Amino acid sequence: MSDDEREEKELDLTSPEVVTKYKSAAEIANKALQLVLSECKPKAKIVDICEKGDSFIREQTGNMYKNVKKKIERGVAFPTCISVNNTVCHFSPLASDETVLEEGDMLKIDLGCHIDGFIAVVAHTHVLQGGPVTGRAADVLAAANTAAEVALRLVRPGRKNKDVTEAIQKVAAAYDCKIVEGVLSHQLKQFVIDGNKVVLSVPSPETRVDDAEFEENEVYAVDIVTSTGDGKPRLLDEKQTTIYKRAVDKSYHLKMKASRFIFSEISQKFPIMPFTARALEEKRARLGLVECVNHDLLQPYPVLHEKPGDYVAHIKFTVLLMPNGSDRMTSHSLQELQPTKTIDDPEIKAWLALGTKTKKKGGGKKKKGKL
Repeated sequence: MSDDEREEKELDLTSPEVVTKYKSAAEIANKALQLVLSECKPKAKIVDICEKGDSFIREQTGNMYKNVKKKIERGVAFPTCISVNNTVCHFSPLASDETVLEEGDMLKIDLGCHIDGFIAVVAHTHVLQGGPVTGRAADVLAAANTAAEVALRLVRPGRKNKDVTEAIQKVAAAYDCKIVEGVLSHQLKQFVIDGNKVVLSVPSPETRVDDAEFEENEVYAVDIVTSTGDGKPRLLDEKQTTIYKRAVDKSYHLKMKASRFIFSEISQKFPIMPFTARALEEKRARLGLVECVNHDLLQPYPVLHEKPGDYVAHIKFTVLLMPNGSDRMTSHSLQELQPTKTIDDPEIKAWLALGTKTKKKGGGKKKKGKL
């Protein structure tokens, strides 16, 4: 076997080293989520909390693989976002932003970490209040959580992506909620946060995806967003967009000096993973990013909104399709929920009753090894 072939072969879950890197990245992502959640208090500035989340990931990953000969890339795989109430996603404001959290806000926290390009992402929803969450806020959260639990059981080798799409619609409808359009659950590969195999959240004429079957040793970011509104989010203000990812397959000769300066900084600091404009020099970034986006050198992650008054919940987790079953690597426990609806549908109950481990001779769940 040539070195190239060996290199290619070792990049999936058949390599224990790869599994360890995923687990380490997931552990840091879970701890970062815990930290961010502990900082979410009424009147806290969103940008300060996002910054703390990103700094924690940089610091924790920086302490790993320090003394290895070959430099190992590691750090933030997706910047910390805190999207409140009817804001759906990607809110990670610039340093000058004064937005603060308020009592009763429904917060969606979204972040990611990678070690050597092996990515763990997580999103979690929390209502800033004491006591149980009730009413429609509880419904939308229960819908996201139940849909995530069903997806975990259906993202299995041999099953198809469209089975998951159909199932999560059914779960959301049981809570009288909608799955939000335009959200994709992607396969994760080394240094690839948006792999080609995807699960569509809602089938629509605008977004078509190829039918695909899940296979052993694959990794997925399962991404569920539910809403009490119509599930068709809108971009209200392009200026709110702060997260971008370099489109590595595109090239263009930028005309403006500010754009060339910014693009060169991005290429050095963030060649592959999504990043926030907060990490760039703000004045120059404002000018330069526009030309980069207009010529497709950068892919923007827009801040989308449902209608005011709508509740939106977001749960995302990373799952490894191991030979002995599915390992959900990232999560956080929810507050007590008292939804107005209960699940009576026998098909949904049957999905929830499925195990996540493959039955093998010689016993049940394997013991969780220490990292």
